[in-house]
Amino acid sequence: MMPEVINDMAARSHILIVDDDADIRQVLRLLLREDYNVSEAEDGPAAIREVKENADIDLIILDVMMPGMSGWETCDALRALTNAPVLFLTAKSAEKDRLAAYRSGGDDFLSKPFSHDELLAKVGSLLRRYKEYRGKPEAALAVENLEIDFATHSVKNAGTPVALTDTEYAILEYLLHNRGTTVTTPDLYEAVWKERFLPGSGNTVMVHVLNLRRKIEENPSSPKVVRTVWGKGYQID
Repeated sequence: MMPEVINDMAARSHILIVDDDADIRQVLRLLLREDYNVSEAEDGPAAIREVKENADIDLIILDVMMPGMSGWETCDALRALTNAPVLFLTAKSAEKDRLAAYRSGGDDFLSKPFSHDELLAKVGSLLRRYKEYRGKPEAALAVENLEIDFATHSVKNAGTPVALTDTEYAILEYLLHNRGTTVTTPDLYEAVWKERFLPGSGNTVMVHVLNLRRKIEENPSSPKVVRTVWGKGYQID
């Protein structure tokens, strides 16, 4: 019986909670530990150490307002170490704060206070997307100077590896699977985020596409790979 328990624990997704408030960390641990393996970090530097020491982290729940190193700064540093999705947790809910979170490499945003169901829905959606785009044995493609290997989910630009976040890769792959056709912004959002398109979702897509272009385009202000079809969405020819 014991080996089965060990195997079950090993198969569960690993979530890292990063918050300077010990009470918040405890609440999140209690809400998540039934379905996930959970570890904690009390600030940005501790989170960076944790990610360096644990390659199996599948999702990071990251508070924005932390002393010393903010959540945005922490996320930016973590992106050099992992492509695991980052769910920002914060009392700030203004659109500018949401966009700042995405610009720093975050994947989604959860405002305090939040419900148990809302937390689990966000976590489940991010983890499904993270695993979905890391398990498809497909062929590689070349577009302009880009080489995309769907089997390893790796991207190279003129032979140089490109570090994409999970969301950025998901956007690129979805557009490639629909190559030659215009993908509307609502369709792209619902395919990648696995949520219903709402007012404001278009800004979320726009920021992530801009981040993607900065990494894959020779001239992001005049993109050749991911083109904008004004009034409709995006397209890769």
